[in-house]
Amino acid sequence: MNSKCEETPYLLQQRDRFVPRGLVTAHPLVIDRAQGAELWDVDGKRYLDFVGGIGVMNIGHNHPQVVAAVQTQLEKITHACFQVVAYQPYLDLVQRLCELVGGSSGIAHKAALFTSGAEAVENAVKIARAHTKRPAVISFRGGFHGRTLLGTTLTGMSLPYKQNFGMAPEVFHTPYPNAYRGFTSEMALNALNDLFATQVSPERVAAIIIEPVQGDGGFLTAPPEFLQALRALTEQHGIVLILDEVQAGFGRTGTWFGFQHAGIQPDLVTVAKSLAAGMPISGVVGRAEIMDAPTPGGLGGTYGGNALACAAALAVIETYERERLLARGDQLGERLRQGLLRFQARYPQIGDVRGTGFMLAIEMVKNDASRSPDPELNQKIIDEARNGGLLVIKCGVHRNVLRFLAPLVTEEAQIDEALDILEAALERVLN
Repeated sequence: MNSKCEETPYLLQQRDRFVPRGLVTAHPLVIDRAQGAELWDVDGKRYLDFVGGIGVMNIGHNHPQVVAAVQTQLEKITHACFQVVAYQPYLDLVQRLCELVGGSSGIAHKAALFTSGAEAVENAVKIARAHTKRPAVISFRGGFHGRTLLGTTLTGMSLPYKQNFGMAPEVFHTPYPNAYRGFTSEMALNALNDLFATQVSPERVAAIIIEPVQGDGGFLTAPPEFLQALRALTEQHGIVLILDEVQAGFGRTGTWFGFQHAGIQPDLVTVAKSLAAGMPISGVVGRAEIMDAPTPGGLGGTYGGNALACAAALAVIETYERERLLARGDQLGERLRQGLLRFQARYPQIGDVRGTGFMLAIEMVKNDASRSPDPELNQKIIDEARNGGLLVIKCGVHRNVLRFLAPLVTEEAQIDEALDILEAALERVLN
């Protein structure tokens, strides 16, 4: 390399040579450093990061309290494996998670820590099957639950996830409510009851797993009445209700967890992503009698609840409370929403502005009677936004939804700057 301006092409060539094509990178960038809601690439260009590691950096990049907590823990113990010896950061974290999920319910909770969101989902299903002694699991179309074999099977989208990888048995899918497309909570409940009548009886179902706001499926929010009805239905049939909070959790929707908007108490909750500000950790939190269903040795994992990640997660929770980030996320979300609604009023290709709290998205459609999904237009806008210094990514079953996952520490001026960049991108693409 002869000069700094050559670093990006060289590194992207390195990527193409040594990284398999199945591992996609959304933007042709190589990042050098990050702080708060900003990234800088290896050539020194600054970007507003409204992806946040796909919902991982709710607290922002390199938050000083998190960095300090990890540095302190690094000097004590980095890893011991909880299946060998216990250590206090793990114990303190599972207690905090049980308090956050259980709230004022008065129900005893327990938690186990793992490494990735998919691993948490897999273990939640294991726990539910152990508790009910039943085999079947129901998930929702458009849901995303990971890239493991079971995670991919649970995921309610065909491409790119369901390639020639095979499928896990005893998994069934049912439609998720979609107000924009006119699919109501009542229709979704009728479809679920039809599934019980035609494909799997409720007596064979161990668990129903649902995202309170679908992440990769397009930022569709489950209406409170739907989650309440689902809670009643699962209680009626002795089915474990699993809330997948991997992306919607930790303040993204304005509450600690998305299910709290519906006023329900799930049986099991999966957490990951923003739990530890980029450190790899996940967990399953749930009712103690259900969590205790697997016998000794049935749960675990070498890196699950790594000491450094536990220290980071504890610092994240403390910082959320001290800096009142839940309320801040709501305020920022409303500022962003109003800007997106202004754009929607100008461009009919923005078919819908939706989401909850600071978990927002726009759906790009063709200007036709059926509002056909327009993934090509969505990609053009994403590319133009990047050229202007804003990083966003797509989602949705048809990949025509543009999602925003900015950190909760984003400044109001950065929201306005991002809206200016997006507006310029829309003008270049649509005018």
